[in-house]
This record gives sequence, C-alpha cells and structure tokens, in this order.
Amino acid sequence: MRKLIFFIGPAGAGKTTLAKAYASKHGGAFLDMDTLLRPAAVAMMTLAGKDPEDRDSPFYKQHCRDLGYRITMDAALENLTLDLDAIVIGPFTREIGDPLWLDQELAAINANTENVVVKAVYVYLPSDEAYHSRISTRGSALDVWKLDNWEQFSPSLRRGEIRWSVDPSSILYLDNSGPLTSEKLETLEKFIGEKH
Repeated sequence: MRKLIFFIGPAGAGKTTLAKAYASKHGGAFLDMDTLLRPAAVAMMTLAGKDPEDRDSPFYKQHCRDLGYRITMDAALENLTLDLDAIVIGPFTREIGDPLWLDQELAAINANTENVVVKAVYVYLPSDEAYHSRISTRGSALDVWKLDNWEQFSPSLRRGEIRWSVDPSSILYLDNSGPLTSEKLETLEKFIGEKH
C-alpha cells in the first residue's frame, strides 16, 4: 500500500538528514518543503525588498509559509495518486495541532488512512542548547535570522504533539541527539514498516 511518510520537527532537529538516509535506501518521492519553496520564496522576498534568505521573520510567515505547505502537499498527493510513496519534510507546526488537517488533505485525492499508510516521525532535540549548537554548526544562510533573533525564535523549538486522527502506532517521537547511526535508521525502518 502507498505510504505518506512525514518527517516533522523544529529547525536543526535533523529531520532532513534522517529522511535522506531513509529515502536513499528505500526510495519514494523526496519532498522537502525548504527545497520546493525556495525559488518562489527568494523571488517573493526579493520583490518585497526583504532578505531573500529569511525563512523565519513575521513577514516571511505571513507571505510565504502557507504557500510552501501547499506546494509540498500538492506534490505529495500527486505522487500518492500514482501509487508512489511520498516522503514529506517540514516543521508543520500549525498543521500537526489540527485533528482534521490530514483527513482534509487526503480527501482532496479521494483517499483516507484506510488506503494510504501514514507514518509521522516527529524529530526533536532535548534542549535549546542542543538546537543552538546544531544550527550554529551547520552554517546555513537560512539560519542567520534564527541565530540573530534567538530569543524570538527559540520558542518555536518546543516539542509539539501530533493531533491527527491516526492510530498512535503511526506516530514516532524520535530524540535525534548525536550523529546519525545505523540504530536510528533501523528504528525508522521498523516504524515505517520496511523491516519486521
């Protein structure tokens, strides 16, 4: 059965790294919201006279955020209609709190959790200090605003709860402290159903 696999969590938690490790081994459409939205976000922010690398300011959230989720989910849903697995990466901060959000997305392609296997991996780190260290180390231009406005940004790192109407066994909360290991990948595979 086709799978819709979410890697969710705050910036710096390592969700993209985990998703890439899984996808490189098992395949599937790899749909990272940062990658899919980037060209449009750069154009929109530039036209508005804003920093094209900004992904965290109130202006960005107001004008680009929802577009990124729409682009990403439209691509995921299209892959599902072709019976392809879709691996979706993004923070989904607002969406995970809405019990109806997932059902509404799947309904757009006349699907539901009876005919699409949904797995959600919520990736997190244990402390603000761990996030700060990892975000500082990776040296991305997209992180400049985060680090320069840490007090304003850091509340977004609080661990969220996925409230979708799925079986609890479809959700994994994964502490991603430390490096990527074969044990972490095996945990993902067992959860998603690649190994039994």
